Amino acid sequence: MIALTLAEIAEATRGTLLLDGTHVSPETAVSGLSTTDSREVVPGSIFFAKPGEVTDGHLFAPQAVEAGAALVVVDHPLELPVPQLLVQDTVVALGDLATEVIARVRALGRLKIVGITGSNGKTTTKNLLRAVLEQVGPTIAPRASFNNEVGAPVTMLQVTEETQFLVAEMGASGIGEIARLVRMARPDVGVVLKVGLAHAGEFGGIEKTLQAKTEMVTDLLESDVAVLNMDDPRVATMADKTVARVLWFGLDERADVRATDVVSDRRGTSFTLHLPPRNGADGPGSEAQSRPVRFQVLGEHHVMNALAAAASAYVLDVDIDTIVSALQTVKTAERWRMEVMGGSDVTIINDAYNASPDSMAAALKTLAQIAEPDGRTIAVLGEMSELGEFSGEEHDRIGLLAVRLGIDQLVIVGPAARRMHISAINEGSWDGESLYFDTQDAAFEHLRGALRPGDTVLVKSSNSAGLRILGDRLGESFS
Repeated sequence: MIALTLAEIAEATRGTLLLDGTHVSPETAVSGLSTTDSREVVPGSIFFAKPGEVTDGHLFAPQAVEAGAALVVVDHPLELPVPQLLVQDTVVALGDLATEVIARVRALGRLKIVGITGSNGKTTTKNLLRAVLEQVGPTIAPRASFNNEVGAPVTMLQVTEETQFLVAEMGASGIGEIARLVRMARPDVGVVLKVGLAHAGEFGGIEKTLQAKTEMVTDLLESDVAVLNMDDPRVATMADKTVARVLWFGLDERADVRATDVVSDRRGTSFTLHLPPRNGADGPGSEAQSRPVRFQVLGEHHVMNALAAAASAYVLDVDIDTIVSALQTVKTAERWRMEVMGGSDVTIINDAYNASPDSMAAALKTLAQIAEPDGRTIAVLGEMSELGEFSGEEHDRIGLLAVRLGIDQLVIVGPAARRMHISAINEGSWDGESLYFDTQDAAFEHLRGALRPGDTVLVKSSNSAGLRILGDRLGESFS
């Protein structure tokens, strides 16, 4: 974080400094890490004591002080020998401080910000874009899926005067949450990947999801750019909701940034990347350009994420050769996202960090595409959470899809996912080709004995179902 005095931090957060007994001046500068996790505190950090559903961050403030916190942000005073900032809401204060820091760094004229949202693909696109922009200048991007009201501002507060690019992943589970994050960061480039059923139960339906995701572009300025997925009809409607210039990406031949000649296999996906001419350019630079890309991230659906990253980089004046070179270096989207494990005999694809109907279907199609000629395809599937009223029919649909794709063996784990098993049986009249297990342990014991050389295994579920742990166990067993 940039250096701010305690007084400046208090003003930005509308808080009250409590300095009695600390021998610290309001003019003392702080520039350390901001966090809500006391385990991450290092000397000079700012610890935000966030109340939670299970526990309360105020209980961990003593540990933060012991670890060297320079300031503790609280909603009630604590008996601690450290400066405290008393605020009404520590999470709101975290966002307020992020807003102040971003505004100050922006005023220096160097920082460019990309905001990314969508029902699927945010983290992968963020990682791809970070890989590209790091080739150009100092870049800040969130780790893992730090994209909510806490994770996003924590990432923003890592910005310094030297930062050239901030990639801000923006997720939401309700109306107004993306708008709040957009107001904090004020993106120059707003990216919308897809509007699907992920978290539809929390939003209250697909139209509410569309409304929430549209918040990414409604506050963009005429000088900004909205990077929109032309292949998604819902995203396409957002072009009428923004005054920003629209840059389209997709497989559609009308898209500004597009891919052709897409071919997937076990080693990734090859395609040709096409970028438009540079606006106002003269000479060779004014012509559209294309390059072949050998993309190592598994799954044809990730080509759309690569296009979104390439489009954003293009807006930020990154040349096509730098974009392609960086895209080709990325091997894994993220931990537990199409992560290839196992050994030469059995391949385990652990994709069990998140699951929506769209991402589940894409992963199953990838499994069918990359199977060994003489090997079997096994899909180990768990619950897709947060679908609300759509849950039953969407689990049914995935069970049917597995049969229609010709997946050799379906292994369903957990009561919440059992409808996939029933639907597969009803569709295919299978005799043992779909199996159901109540627990991960039972599924693991079966798979450990049943898998054989040449098998390709997909493990896919929502994070809450925990099948990523099963995927790790299988990967270790067959490594």
